[in-house]
This record gives sequence, C-alpha cells and structure tokens, in this order.
Amino acid sequence: MFIGSRVRELRRAKGLTQQQLADMINVTKVSICCYEKGTRFPNIDTFCDLVTTLQTTPSYLLGMDVLVDNEVSAESEEPYVISIQKEELELIKELRNYPKAVKEINENPKRFAQRINSRL
Repeated sequence: MFIGSRVRELRRAKGLTQQQLADMINVTKVSICCYEKGTRFPNIDTFCDLVTTLQTTPSYLLGMDVLVDNEVSAESEEPYVISIQKEELELIKELRNYPKAVKEINENPKRFAQRINSRL
C-alpha cells in the first residue's frame, strides 16, 4: 500500500488538501481519500497525473525506490554497502525500541516472522 501513504506524504509536503489535489488531477476528493486509505487504486492515467502533479517518480509511489545506507559491517567482516527501502529502515529503527523482540528475531527470524504473520 505504498501508493496511499506516499500520496498522502507528498500531498501534505506540498501543503495541498485532498480537494486541491483532486481538482489538479481531475478526480473527486473521495477518490484521493480512497487512494490514501488504499481502498482504491488510480487508473494508469490518474497515476501518471499524480506522478506529475506531486513531482515524484512512479517507482517512488509504488515503493520501489531504494535508499543506500552508509557502510555496514558485521563483527569481523569487511564493510559493505546495503540498499533497503525507506519503510524497511523505519521498521529497523522502531525495532530498536524493543530489545526482547530484537533478541528473538536474531535467534530465529523465520519463527518470529511466522508468529507475527499468524496474528495478523
């Protein structure tokens, strides 16, 4: 659901209301609201209008952009560069607030992911 959160983020960064953005791309305010909530997806023409109006890229709206972090090194290994999505980086930063969860993830990441998935 990258499109919705990113449309909202870019719209707000530009100081636009949902109605203003809707008027700019010739859709209704309800459509913008639905895009942002992820209950509706824009057709290809509207998607292109969103990209142009919000001055972004299609890959950013689709969540395909990548951040390149600084060098990372594990214990006793050479430094290397990794690429992760913005949302993944935010998840990692948030997880640092939960040391018990981090310990469990490190011990058995597959089991931890399965437990989370079963609760969704």
